[in-house]
Amino acid sequence: MPDYDALLDEGIKAFIRETARHYPPDAASLDIAGQRAVYDRMAAAFRAPRPSGVRVEDWPIGGVPARIYESGPGGGAVLYLHGGGFVVGGLESHDDVCAEICAGTGLRVVSADYRLAPEHPHPAAYLDALAAVRAAFAAFGAPLILAGDSAGAALAASVAHALRGSDARVAGQVLIYPGLGGDADRGSYIEHAEAPMLTRADVLFYGRIRFAGEAPERDPTAAALHDEDFSGLPPTLIFSAECDPLADDGREYRDRIRAAGGAADWRLDRGLVHGWLRARHMSPRAGAAFARIVEGVGRLAAG
Repeated sequence: MPDYDALLDEGIKAFIRETARHYPPDAASLDIAGQRAVYDRMAAAFRAPRPSGVRVEDWPIGGVPARIYESGPGGGAVLYLHGGGFVVGGLESHDDVCAEICAGTGLRVVSADYRLAPEHPHPAAYLDALAAVRAAFAAFGAPLILAGDSAGAALAASVAHALRGSDARVAGQVLIYPGLGGDADRGSYIEHAEAPMLTRADVLFYGRIRFAGEAPERDPTAAALHDEDFSGLPPTLIFSAECDPLADDGREYRDRIRAAGGAADWRLDRGLVHGWLRARHMSPRAGAAFARIVEGVGRLAAG
C-alpha cells in the first residue's frame, strides 16, 4: 500500500481527521437516511461562507430542483452536478463550491438536485441531469459548461456523450475526480484500493446501490468509458486525485478522447484524495487545485 503519511500534506491529513470526526463508529451500518444525515452534517461543518456579491435563487430547471448562482450579467451557464456516490448530497452539500465557482469566473452556475438511489436507481439521476442541461441551455444559451465532482462528474460526462450533435451545445466539460467506469481490477483501483476517503470497496458498494444490483454492460448513460465512440465531444478538462482508486479513469478518458481526435487534458493532482474539494481552504495543494479548476472553467467558457 502507498505510504499515505508521506504523500499527504498536513492540511489534507487534518481534513481526513476532521471528516472522520463527523462519522460515528457505526456509520457503515446505518440505513440510507442515517448515512445522508451524517453526510449532511459533515458537509455543513466544512461549508464556507458564500463570497460577497453572489446572488442565489432556488427554482426548478427542466423539472429538476436547482439552485442558481449569479454574480454578473454574463450569459450562458455552468451546470454543476454534485458528488456523493449517487446516494448522498444535494444543493446544500456543494453550495459553497458552486458559489465560489460563480464568484471566481463571473459565470452563472446552476446546481441541479438530481434524484438519488436507492429510491431512484439508474437511469433516474442521468435523466435528471440530461433534462437540467437541456433546460439550462434553453434558458441561458451559450456558453454552456458541464461540471461536477465524483458521481456528478460521471453524470456530466454521460450527458456530454448524449448531447453530441444536439441543439444543446456543450462548450466544455470539467470533471473533478470522476468515476467513469474503468476496470476495477487493475491500476489505481488496486494500487489505491485502501486509500483515505474512498476505497475500492466503497466504489463497488455505491455502484450496487446505484444500479440496484450489477452495473449494466456497455451503457454510456451509466459510465462514459463504456461508450464505443469518443468523437465529437466538447473540450474536456479532467482533474484526478493521486490517492484515489478512480485516478486512472481520468487518464483513460483523456486518452480515448484524444485518440478520437478530440481535445482533452488530464491532471493528476499529487498528494490529494477523493473529496478534496472540501479541503480547499485547509490545504495549499487543494487550494491551488481548486484555483486551476476555476481558471479552467473560465477558459472553456471563453472558448
